[in-house]
Amino acid sequence: MTIYKSEKGKKAILALYDKQLERLTIPYFDKWVLTSFGETHLIETGNMSGIPLLVFHGGNATTAYNLLACGFLMEEFHIYAVDTIGHPGKSAEVSLSAKNYDYGKWAGEVIDAIGQQNICCFGGSFGAGIICKTMCAAPKKVKRAVLYVPSGIKNAPAIHSMNMMLPMIMYWVTQKDNWLKRCMLPMAVSEENITADIYETAKLSIRYAKVKAGMPSDVAGSLIRQCKAPTLVMAAEKDCLFPAKGVLARAKKILENVTVYLLKGRGHMNSLTEQEKQMIVDFLKGDSVRRTSNACSKGCFAKKFYVSRLIKE
Repeated sequence: MTIYKSEKGKKAILALYDKQLERLTIPYFDKWVLTSFGETHLIETGNMSGIPLLVFHGGNATTAYNLLACGFLMEEFHIYAVDTIGHPGKSAEVSLSAKNYDYGKWAGEVIDAIGQQNICCFGGSFGAGIICKTMCAAPKKVKRAVLYVPSGIKNAPAIHSMNMMLPMIMYWVTQKDNWLKRCMLPMAVSEENITADIYETAKLSIRYAKVKAGMPSDVAGSLIRQCKAPTLVMAAEKDCLFPAKGVLARAKKILENVTVYLLKGRGHMNSLTEQEKQMIVDFLKGDSVRRTSNACSKGCFAKKFYVSRLIKE
């Protein structure tokens, strides 16, 4: 069963995928691996002698689009950017349930298939939810993790995003761009956060793919607690899907080794500051963490900027 509404639509999405990849300023390579859930496609890029990093994109998006936003990771990390199975991209068109732990089992198999016993992981939104599921299904395979505006920890009730439904339906009916922008605005908070790349990727996915509305469900605390990997959770204050207040509070309860960070005044679609990008890089490297006044470990908020040395693994 295809995840696309038509062959024409599939070609349009993959054409944009390839066009976006061509904008990368460093070499990249296609890689396919086999899992019990189906063939999985990855883009291998970055610093080939750097720290291995598995990168997951958001829901109904693509890894090509996601890589354009991940330039700050390229210098330090050997990146394996995965096309989520059952989502637009080049992996098998096999839809997995977002309610159980199949995505985590799949990601664990991908880690094995690329020859890693464990690996650092970075993902946002749906992709962060996949990492949460992996921390439950294959806890020893995650070495360090950064979860950015994550699903899977404390998702908001569906009613919080109901104001996106009518504009979405109207866009399907009319194909008028103003309805699509109105659909995205609750996530973006401000139109300036709806970049051309976000807009074009979302437009083709909504028009041509069978959109999956369900995000990875909240994981069980008893399962994710088995994963001892240092984890940085970055949640947005005005995120209508995964509000920081609930996400950060629960993250501190269910994760054994967690640092939480509030993206103040921002929604689900947002831009990271250069300082925040560096904080992510430092955390994933595991030798230092740059923390600002709203970053904390296990809930202790620092009043001054400082650098905390971590024991190297």
